Amino acid sequence: MARKINFSQLKNKARQLEQKKRQAINNYNSKVREYNQKVKQAVDNYNREVRAHNQRVRANRQRLKSEIGKLARKSNTGQYATFRASVSQVQYAYDRLESAAESDRYDERYNDILDLSEREAANNAGLMNALLGDAEPESEAAWPDSADSQVTPLLRRVSDDLADRWQGALFALSPRNPDAARHFCTSAREIIAGILDTKAPDDAVSSAIPNCQRTQQGTPTRRARIKYILDLKGMGQDELESFVEADMENVVQLFHTFNKGTHGTAGKFDIPQLQSIRQRVEEAIMFLTRLIV
Repeated sequence: MARKINFSQLKNKARQLEQKKRQAINNYNSKVREYNQKVKQAVDNYNREVRAHNQRVRANRQRLKSEIGKLARKSNTGQYATFRASVSQVQYAYDRLESAAESDRYDERYNDILDLSEREAANNAGLMNALLGDAEPESEAAWPDSADSQVTPLLRRVSDDLADRWQGALFALSPRNPDAARHFCTSAREIIAGILDTKAPDDAVSSAIPNCQRTQQGTPTRRARIKYILDLKGMGQDELESFVEADMENVVQLFHTFNKGTHGTAGKFDIPQLQSIRQRVEEAIMFLTRLIV
């Protein structure tokens, strides 16, 4: 027998149904608003990243243009002639890399590396200008603390020993150390060699590239190790390989320059020059570690 309900119960039932309907609509609208908010946030984040990237690119290009312009006005490099030749090689390698990028040969995976490459080219020319006495003046109070280095956590992902060596190198690069540049560069050279040896060991490189270039001792060359690393990342392009090799060679030439002892009685450099040396080496190590981590 069908259950009888009175008018009051019927109205109550109708209200319950209406509430459920409104609740369902509210839940749907809430999820739509939440979805739209996430989409808007993602778009805003993407646009911020694009603007930040474009701003970095403009700043890098302006600085590169400025440093190259200043360097072009200096013909006599004296004791830095060998290092100046290495600087020119980096610029030539970067021009080739930039031409390849502008011809759309590289996809978005290369964006970060291309951005860093442009900064490397600017740092390279900037250091040459600083060594020739054309750097912006810095006060000793502005000298960065070793704990502020962005390289340390990157090196920590490769090796604790390399990260600790880097901290020691920064400690040695003090305006109060009369042989700061020499001490700093000796440690930094060991760090760069350590990065390549750790991430591109002899056996792995020889197995992956049997006909790779080798040193007189029969071990894979630095360029072979760089090729191995780039191939692992799926970024094995000749122009990028050439630029990385030229960039690392430039840093090594910097080390050779200071180890020759051609800088006066104690190898003393002023603060702007020491700042430029640190920036050049620091960002070169950062560039290399970004390729492998």
